[in-house]
Amino acid sequence: MDFDPSSAETETVELALKGLSMPLVEAMESQRAIRRLQPDPVPDELLVRMIELAQKAPNGGNEQWFAFVVVKDPAARAALGRLNRLGYPGLKLYYRQRLRTDPKFARTWAAIEWQKDHFEEIPVLIVACANRRVPPWPRLMNAGVYASVYPATQNLLLAARALGLGAAFITLPLWSLRRARKALGLPGNVTPLAVVPVGWPRGRYGPTTRKPVGEVMHLDRWGNQPWAGVSS
Repeated sequence: MDFDPSSAETETVELALKGLSMPLVEAMESQRAIRRLQPDPVPDELLVRMIELAQKAPNGGNEQWFAFVVVKDPAARAALGRLNRLGYPGLKLYYRQRLRTDPKFARTWAAIEWQKDHFEEIPVLIVACANRRVPPWPRLMNAGVYASVYPATQNLLLAARALGLGAAFITLPLWSLRRARKALGLPGNVTPLAVVPVGWPRGRYGPTTRKPVGEVMHLDRWGNQPWAGVSS
């Protein structure tokens, strides 16, 4: 790919690329879903670098079943935005109990709603795909396809964090694989597995709120939690 950036864009790219020297622990501890994004374009150099780093993720047998569709075309973004909105009522139904009982969830839900209402303004959508169909059976093969693609999406998110870009892992626009394939011009043997909206953040990265680590650690069998009470 040939680039012909302006001097201002070159400065933006150089500054962002310096962020890749961020310590890994810092990137992991400050990473969170950034859904509110500015409409400003993201330089192609940064998108290429993100996907180069995504490719470095481990994958089963080094089969490299992942592929990425970088969506900048307004019509394609609008098509995925429509799918996202069509899937929204189902998502709200899923979270109905939490919306009633968890006041802290309101902030997250507000960001989800913002993303729904401003989806077409997001400058770039990166659709992570498997370059094959996901077999419905046996389950081991089904899981193997996801296991070969999802680590790459985590690399993509960490790269975005280090570059100062906002990003989030979402699947709502893919509730209908047939319609998603049509919107992206995907052949039948390519399966979209995740959408990562990317742009310059309106908010900022920062510390995340998680359960105490002892609550999610079990030793040898479920329910044996010797680390209960240990905080993150």
